[in-house]
Amino acid sequence: MPPSRRWIIERMLAERGSASLEFITLGVLLLLPLVYLVLAMSAIQGAAFAVEGAARQAARVYVQSGNASEAAARAELAIRFALADAGLDALEPQVTVSCSPRPDACLTRLGTVTISVALIVPLPLVPAALDVAVPAGVPLHATATEQVSRFWGAG
Repeated sequence: MPPSRRWIIERMLAERGSASLEFITLGVLLLLPLVYLVLAMSAIQGAAFAVEGAARQAARVYVQSGNASEAAARAELAIRFALADAGLDALEPQVTVSCSPRPDACLTRLGTVTISVALIVPLPLVPAALDVAVPAGVPLHATATEQVSRFWGAG
């Protein structure tokens, strides 16, 4: 075997100094998706808490209001505060209010008010140009029901 060929084979079998480079390269390649997964899941979880809290607080302030127009304004304000507290104030929630036993009059004694808040939370670090290939975000939905006091309007 010629000496140059032997030197190449010995050099390939030695593998000195490449383990740290391989470790760093593989570590970064495996770590980046994991970091993105943690970022995405924390953003979604935080938004889920915000949507649930917004629905709950909106239902609470709705049943404690003096009239229907004041109740709607207070509920909307409660939703805005809850979403702004989580940094989601730029998003537009879809809010529905339903009442029973009389759907036309929400604030009746011992009636129940159900408020649903739906929101689409965008995924972190996804540019708007990729909106066609990647879903716009994760849809979240929360519903809360509160009962109107039996003493409502008695004051």
